[in-house]
Amino acid sequence: MGIINLFNLKCVLSLSFPLILCSRMADSVSLQFVSPYAFEAMQKVDVARLAALSDPELRLLLPCLVRMALCAPADQSNAWAQDKKLILRLLSGVEAVNSIVALLSVDFHALEQDARKEQQLRHKAGGSNGESILVSQLQHGLTLEFEHSDPLRRLRLALSELLAIMNKVADSNGEFFLRSSELFESPVYLEEVADVLCILQAELPSLLPIIEVAEALLHVRNGEWFLCLLVANVPDSFSEVCRGLIKNGERQDEESVGGRRRTEALRQLCQMNPSQALNIRAMVVEECHLPGLGVALTLDYKPDTADEAVSPLVSYVSGLLLGTNGKVRTWFSMFIRNGQQRKRESSSVLWQMRRQLLLELVAILPRSRSTHVPNDSDMDSESSSGYSGLREEHVVKASALLRLYCALMGIAGLRPTDEEAEQLLQLMTSRPPATPAGVRFVSLSFCKLLAFPTLVSTPEQEQLMVMWLSWMIKEEEYFESAAGVSASFGEMLLLVAMYFHSNQLSAIIELVCSTLGMKIAIKPSSLSKMKTIFTQEIFTEQVVTAHAVRVAVTNNLSANITGFLPIHCIYQLLRSRAFTKHKVSIKDWIFRQLCETTTPLHTQLLPLIDVYINSILTPASKTNPEATNQPITEQEILNVFQGLAGGDGGKVRSHYTITTQLLILYYILSYEEALLANTKTLALMQKKPKSYSPALMDQIPIKHLIRQAQGLQQELGGLHSALLRLLATNYPHLCMVEDWISEEEVTGTLPLLRKMLLTSSSCKYSQTQLREAFQNVLSGGPRLLRILEHLTLLSAGDLIPYAEALTASMGLLLEDGVSRRILQTVNKLWMVLNTVMPRKLWVMTVNALQPLVKLLRQQKYTQNDLMVDPLIVLRCDSRVFRCPPLMDITLHMLNGYLLASKAYLNAHLKETAEFERQAQTVSNLGLSGQPDTPEVTREELKNALLAAQDSAAVQILLEVCLPSVQSAPGIPMRKQREREAEGGLLSDLREVQCLICCLLHQMFIADPNIAKLVHFQGYPQALLPLTVAGIPSMHICLDFIPELLAQPQLEKQIFAIQLLSHLCTQYALPKSLSVARLAISVMGTLLTVQTRVKRFAFFMPTLPCLISFCKAFPPLFDDVMSLLVQVGQVSAADVTTKARDIDPLIASECILQSYLTELVLICIG
Repeated sequence: MGIINLFNLKCVLSLSFPLILCSRMADSVSLQFVSPYAFEAMQKVDVARLAALSDPELRLLLPCLVRMALCAPADQSNAWAQDKKLILRLLSGVEAVNSIVALLSVDFHALEQDARKEQQLRHKAGGSNGESILVSQLQHGLTLEFEHSDPLRRLRLALSELLAIMNKVADSNGEFFLRSSELFESPVYLEEVADVLCILQAELPSLLPIIEVAEALLHVRNGEWFLCLLVANVPDSFSEVCRGLIKNGERQDEESVGGRRRTEALRQLCQMNPSQALNIRAMVVEECHLPGLGVALTLDYKPDTADEAVSPLVSYVSGLLLGTNGKVRTWFSMFIRNGQQRKRESSSVLWQMRRQLLLELVAILPRSRSTHVPNDSDMDSESSSGYSGLREEHVVKASALLRLYCALMGIAGLRPTDEEAEQLLQLMTSRPPATPAGVRFVSLSFCKLLAFPTLVSTPEQEQLMVMWLSWMIKEEEYFESAAGVSASFGEMLLLVAMYFHSNQLSAIIELVCSTLGMKIAIKPSSLSKMKTIFTQEIFTEQVVTAHAVRVAVTNNLSANITGFLPIHCIYQLLRSRAFTKHKVSIKDWIFRQLCETTTPLHTQLLPLIDVYINSILTPASKTNPEATNQPITEQEILNVFQGLAGGDGGKVRSHYTITTQLLILYYILSYEEALLANTKTLALMQKKPKSYSPALMDQIPIKHLIRQAQGLQQELGGLHSALLRLLATNYPHLCMVEDWISEEEVTGTLPLLRKMLLTSSSCKYSQTQLREAFQNVLSGGPRLLRILEHLTLLSAGDLIPYAEALTASMGLLLEDGVSRRILQTVNKLWMVLNTVMPRKLWVMTVNALQPLVKLLRQQKYTQNDLMVDPLIVLRCDSRVFRCPPLMDITLHMLNGYLLASKAYLNAHLKETAEFERQAQTVSNLGLSGQPDTPEVTREELKNALLAAQDSAAVQILLEVCLPSVQSAPGIPMRKQREREAEGGLLSDLREVQCLICCLLHQMFIADPNIAKLVHFQGYPQALLPLTVAGIPSMHICLDFIPELLAQPQLEKQIFAIQLLSHLCTQYALPKSLSVARLAISVMGTLLTVQTRVKRFAFFMPTLPCLISFCKAFPPLFDDVMSLLVQVGQVSAADVTTKARDIDPLIASECILQSYLTELVLICIG
C-alpha cells in the first residue's frame, strides 16, 4: 500500500463513512461475476460508468476503488482530483467500505516479514503444516476464526492459507490437486475473503506475484470467481495472468480435471473482457496449450458484424489444421483424437464444436434435401421454400465447410457420426449455381467423395452419388461457359477417369490432395468401388479418348489459370498412349493449344510437348510399330513464324505470341534431339521418322527468339534454360562465349544512353541510300560514315532491314584508301546484327567477301555448304587478310562454322549409323564371325576429318601471319612489304596477327589435341616468336615436345628444339628446364649416330637454340659447353681425316667448327 496519512484517513472516515452495523445473511447467494461493462469501466477508470453500476456489481470492485481513493495518487491533475471526489461520493454509501479501510490500515511491512519467516520455517520443515508464525493455534474452525478476528488477523489467516496452497502447488510437480479450504468455500464469507485476497496481493506484490496467486486459486473451490475478482481489481494484469495460466497449462486440457478447471477459469476471464478473447486465443495457439480453450473462446465469440460467408469457428479450426505450422496441426489433431475416445458429453468442448458445425451445415442445405435437422429449436423457423439447389450466397460457406470436414477427417482423424455423414453427403451432392465459386464447390465435393468413399455406405447413397456424377458430366460445358472460367470440373472428371483406366491410383490421391489443398492419407484400396463406377458405368477408355479430343483448348493458357484444365487430361492420355491405342489423332489439338498460350508459361506445357514427342517416335507396342502420333507439319510451323523476313533476318510481326513461337522452337529442337537419341530403337523396328528439313530450320529466327526469351525468364519458367541446353547441344555455333559477351555490350546502359539521342524511332536513311553511299565510298566517305553512325543508334531488331545492304557492300571496303573509321563502324554494326540473325548474316557475309573471280561467276554458298566445309570462309578475297576489321568478322565466322561442322557431323553420324548397321546385319544374316567394326571406323573417320579440318584452318591462319602472303591487286609485292615494314607494331599485319593468335588460343584451350597436331605438322620457323609470344596457351606444347623429339624425321626434331628454345625464354618454368635438359641430351645422342650430312643439317639451325637455353636457365651452361666441345671434337676429327679438296663436305665441317667457336665465345661472354 502507498503511504497513507492515518490522521487524514480517520478524518475522511468520520466525515464520509458513518459506521454501519450489519447482520449477515445466513442463506448463501449465487456467485456473481464481474460484467464486461464493469471491467471496461475499471480498465479505463471511467467514473461515470462506475457510478452507473448496481450495488452488487460495485461491491466486487471495492478493494481497488477504496485503494484508489485513499492512496496518494501519482496523477496530481485537477481532472483526477475531481474524479477522486466522485469516487469518494460513490463509496460513501457502501457498507463494506469500512472493513476494507480497516484492512488497509494494518502494518503490511511487519506482515510481510512474518510471512517470509513462515515460508522459511515451512521450507525447513519440508512443507509440512507445523507451527505457524502468521497464525497462532486456532481454537475454532477457520471460518469462525475469520468471522471473529480483527482486520490484521483476517489478513494473517488468509495469507497463511494462501501461502500453504502456493507452496503445495510448487511442490506438486505439475500434478493437479483440489484443496479443501473452509475459507474459500463458505458462501457467507466469500466477498470478505475476496476483499482480503485483493488487498494482500495489491499490498504485497513481491510476496504474492499475481501469476502464482492465480495458479493457486485454480486448486480451490470457487477459484475462477476469486480469480476474476482479483484481475478485475487489477485490470492491467489481465494479459499477464492469462499468458501465465496458458503457459503453465496442459497440452490437452480436456484430459484432466486441472485442464478443464484452467480452461473454465480462462473462459470466465475472457467473458469478463471479451475484447481480448481473440488475443488470448492467439496465445493458446502460440503456446500449443489448452486446445479446448481456443475452441471454447471461438464458440463464445460474437463478432460485431456477422460474416455471411464463413463463420469464426470454421475459420479458426481450418486455420489450425490447414495452416503451415506442423506443430500446431499435430497438437490440435491430438485434441480431436483424444476427445473421440471419451464418452459423448454435452459439456465436452469437442462435442460442442461438432454440434455447432453440424448446425451450420444443415443451415445451408437446400430445404428439400435437409431430411434430418438435428435440433429444430436451434434452427431458423423460416418456411420451406422447396429450393432444390444450393443458394449462391451459401456456396462459399459450403466450400469452406467441406474443406474443414476433410481436414478434420483426413488430418485429425475425426470419425463422423451417422448423422454427420448423412448431412455431409447431402451437402456434397447438392447442385450449386453456375458461378466460379460453384465450380470450386463441385470440385471439392468430388474430391471429398474420392478421399472418403466410406461416406457412401448404402445402395441408396451410391445411387445418389452416380446421379450426381452424371449431372456433373451433363452440366460441365454449361458451367464452364456460364461461370466464365477456363478450369472446370469436367477436366478433373476426365483426368480421374484416365487415372482409373491406367490404374494410377497414386496420381488420383495426389490430385485429390492438390485440389483439397491438404495432405491426406488415402489408401489405394479404398478407391476400388469408385474405380468400378468410373471405368464401367461412367467413363470407358474409348469414351474418355473421344471426349478429350472434342474438349476445347484453353484460350490464352498461362500459369495464372489454376485448377485442372484440358491440358492435364491430354497429357495423361498421351502418357497412357490412349490416343494411339484407339487411333485418335491428337496433333491438331496440341498445335491449337500451343498457339493459344501466353505468359507466364503454364507448367504443364513442356511436359506435354515431351510426352507428345515420345508418342511420335516410340510406338505404343512392338507388335504395332505404326501406332504413333503424327508430328506437326512443316507448313504449320512456318505459319507460326510467318512475317519473319527470311528466318534469322526478320523481325517478329506474326500474330502468334512469343510464347507460342518459343514453344514451337522447343518442340522442334527436342524432336530432333529425341530422334537422334532413339536411333538405335527405331532402327531395330525398321522405322525411320522424318526429320525436319534444314530449309525449315533456316527460316526460324533461333537467336532472335532466344534473345527475347532471355528478357522473359521470370515469365517463361524453365523454358529459357531448356532452350539453352538444346541450343548448346545442337547449335553450338549460336552459343559462343564471345557472342554472349557482345550481347551484354549491346544491351547495356551505354546503348540505352545512345538510344536517347534518337529523336525518332524510325531511321531517316533507307537501304537504297546506304547502298549508294557504299558505291561512293572513296569519294563520299563522310556521307557513308554519317549514315553508319546513325545506324549504330538503332537497336539490333531495327537494324535487321539494313543487313543485306551492309553485307553486300563489304567487298567495296577492300579498296585502298577506305577510312579506318568506316571499317570499324561496319564491324561494329555487323557484331550487333550477329546477336539477332547470325546464321543468315554469316552466309551473306561469306558470299560478299568472295574473290572477284567467284563473284563474277555469281557462285553463292548455302548454309549447308559452309557447315560441310567451313574452310570456305578462308577462301575469301586475299585483301581481307590485311584488313583487321573485316578479318575480325571472318575469324568469328570461321570459329562458328567449325563448331557447326562438328555438330553437323555428329548428328549425321548418329542419324545414319544405326540404320546402316541394321541393314548390314540383315544382309549378313547367316554369316558368323563378322567383327563389329564399321561403327568404330565411322567414328574414327569422323574424328580424323574434324582434326584435319581444324588443323588446316590453323595452318592457313598461320600462313596469313607471314608478311606479304600475296600482293593486293594493283600493289606490287615489294611496295606492300615496304608498307608493312614501315607500319611496325601499328601495321595491319600486326593487328591481324593479334586477332589470329586470339582465335588460336581459344582453339588450343578448347582442344589441346589441335595444338599437338599442328606442331607435329610443323610450320615456318619464322612464326615461332609470334606464336609463342602471342598465344598464351602455347605452354601446353611442353607436354608433347619429348614425343616430338622422338620422331625419326630430322625436320621435326629441328622444329621441336627451335620451339623449345622460344618456350624456355617465354616460360622459365621447372618443366621447361627438364625438357631443355632432355633436348640437350637428345642433341648429344644424335651427334654420335648421325651421318656427316645430316649432322650438318641438324646442328646448323639448332645450335643457336642453346644460347636461349643458357639465358633462360644458367644451370644448363655446363651441359651446353660439354655438348659444344663434343660437336667441336667431331668436326675437327672429320677435318683431319680427309683432305679439303677430296670431300666437299669438309668445307661445311669447317664452317660448323668456326660457328662453334663463336657460340662458345658467346656463351662464355
